Amino acid sequence: MSATVTRTIDRLDRTAAPPARPGWRRTLGPDLGASLVVFLVALPLCVGVAVASGVPAELGIVTGIVGGIVVGLLPGSTMQVSGPAAGLTVLVADAVAKHGLAALGLIVLGAGLLQILLGALRCGTLFRAISPAVVQGMLAGIGLVLILGQLYPLLGGRQPVGTWDKIAGLPGLLGSALTTTPGLSALAVGALTLVVLTQWRRAPKRLRVVPGVLVGVVTSAVVALLAGLDVQRIQVGDLLREIQLPDFSLLDAGILGSALVFALVSSAESLFSAAAVDRMHSGPRTRYNPELIAQGVGNTLCGLLGALPMTAVIVRSAANVQAGARTRAARVLHGVWLLLFVALLPGLLAYLPTAVLAALLVHAGWKLLGVRGVAAMLRADRAEGAILLLTAGLILATDLLTGTLAGLLAAVLKTAWDVSHLSVQVTPHGPEDEVVVLRGNATFLRLPRLLAVLEGLPLTKHVRLDLRGLRHLDQACEQAIEHWAARHQATGLDVEVVKE
Repeated sequence: MSATVTRTIDRLDRTAAPPARPGWRRTLGPDLGASLVVFLVALPLCVGVAVASGVPAELGIVTGIVGGIVVGLLPGSTMQVSGPAAGLTVLVADAVAKHGLAALGLIVLGAGLLQILLGALRCGTLFRAISPAVVQGMLAGIGLVLILGQLYPLLGGRQPVGTWDKIAGLPGLLGSALTTTPGLSALAVGALTLVVLTQWRRAPKRLRVVPGVLVGVVTSAVVALLAGLDVQRIQVGDLLREIQLPDFSLLDAGILGSALVFALVSSAESLFSAAAVDRMHSGPRTRYNPELIAQGVGNTLCGLLGALPMTAVIVRSAANVQAGARTRAARVLHGVWLLLFVALLPGLLAYLPTAVLAALLVHAGWKLLGVRGVAAMLRADRAEGAILLLTAGLILATDLLTGTLAGLLAAVLKTAWDVSHLSVQVTPHGPEDEVVVLRGNATFLRLPRLLAVLEGLPLTKHVRLDLRGLRHLDQACEQAIEHWAARHQATGLDVEVVKE
């Protein structure tokens, strides 16, 4: 995106008049109803993301509360709902494994401050200038890692640490799930959750007012309780006891690197979500820079509380829009309901089997994987599809940062190759003359082909090298042409280079 276009977008972002707001009495009912729907969707996801990340379940709810009440009040987006996201579980689990749980708050705090800085520098719109192949590959890679990890609690097994250990352990996990009582119980509960979750859209329209996530969780939890199934359940402690201030004595280069990765990934995910949510409704559009600052404020507060990082979450945001929300009051109220639930009814969480939450995250991972979108990109453009597969594969094999950076590098190289198209046309002009016409962009990427043509010309003829059709001539190609011409002229041959 050019600097001029970016400045124009930012100027419009600053000066656009806010749309007229409907009276609060007319919006209170729809917003109240939507907030309850979002709360019911968000509660199990907050807990599930925390458990999958390897941190206490309460920290996921803290992030949901901050995302609802604090970020919900800030300008930027109206319909977007923030909280802990399945897409960040890979990052959080890796950071906790490397630096310990005590360092999580410090990492999230650093990420939040970086987001505020990026928003203040008006970098929000720049996150939109990322190759779709890299974005889709990043989401697919996160989805693969999420599915691979959550298969273990879904089937009643203990999750290994490394990716290859998880893959190698799948046959044993399947055997255990089919031959042991805890394995069969977890499989039954998880499968029931997935069936209800995926098939709820076939229910009568009046019943679909209740979110499928809630129906799946409640149904499976009740069945597991009434049947007395031997399944592992969520361990719930004191919310205030889990909150801890960041320990600045742990600050080092590794912590700063993790904070940078958290900031970039969570910012990109939030702004990608904003673009998707804006297509779902006709209300006010997202203002990207204020939204980035709002996300930064939320993550800064989460860091100070030692909680999970947050992003804008497409599942909750879509539920908010579909439930008929009119203003940002809906997302703020959903945070209030989360706070009241933790204060008044925390014991209910102890009835949730971990297999149920694993099923929710496997479903979320499958949606992130986006098999149809991957197949469509592979059919439409093999090079873009290769970048997608490279990004996703490296994320699965190494980590999110390595895979994403490799994908971005591959996308840049592909773009450079595409825009450096060079036409080299050789036309004989009589027995003594040879004319070489160059058109397009002469860059170092096309240098081997250019030199092959020039060095293949007859040494006994006058050569006229016409460069007037070039749109761009980089230094590498220019020096190569000059050296070739000087070398031939030194042998007594006639070489003419025409530039204008």
